[in-house]
Amino acid sequence: MLAIQRAIRRIHTSLDAPRLTRLTLQAPKNVEVEYADGCKFNLSAEFLRIHSPAVDGKLRSIGGEKVISGRRHVGIMSAEPVGNYGVRIIFDDLHKTGIYTWDYFYHLGTNKFTLMRNYIKTLKRLGLSRDPPRRK
Repeated sequence: MLAIQRAIRRIHTSLDAPRLTRLTLQAPKNVEVEYADGCKFNLSAEFLRIHSPAVDGKLRSIGGEKVISGRRHVGIMSAEPVGNYGVRIIFDDLHKTGIYTWDYFYHLGTNKFTLMRNYIKTLKRLGLSRDPPRRK
């Protein structure tokens, strides 16, 4: 059964995403997207922030691996449409350079659990945390 689910995921990610039918910003915690094929995804602010399509100075490079940590409580301040293909999300840590396309939202939604599991494993392996560092 697991092999079938993986095959379906690979098929979904290798094809173009269906047409986006609805995007709802539920600031500050998440974005909900719905597609013409009936798929509906609720993507948290933390998940979107750590998978930002932009490269920025908040990345930590460890042995050539780029990792964003400490974003468990990040929030979404607003979102701005970008053409007919995506949206720019402004986060409360002032990150605002990533443009999330409709296809990228679909990719994130269909692979959400695998991406998050891999992220948590990477943090653990590198001794990092989802929680922000404590201020002294």
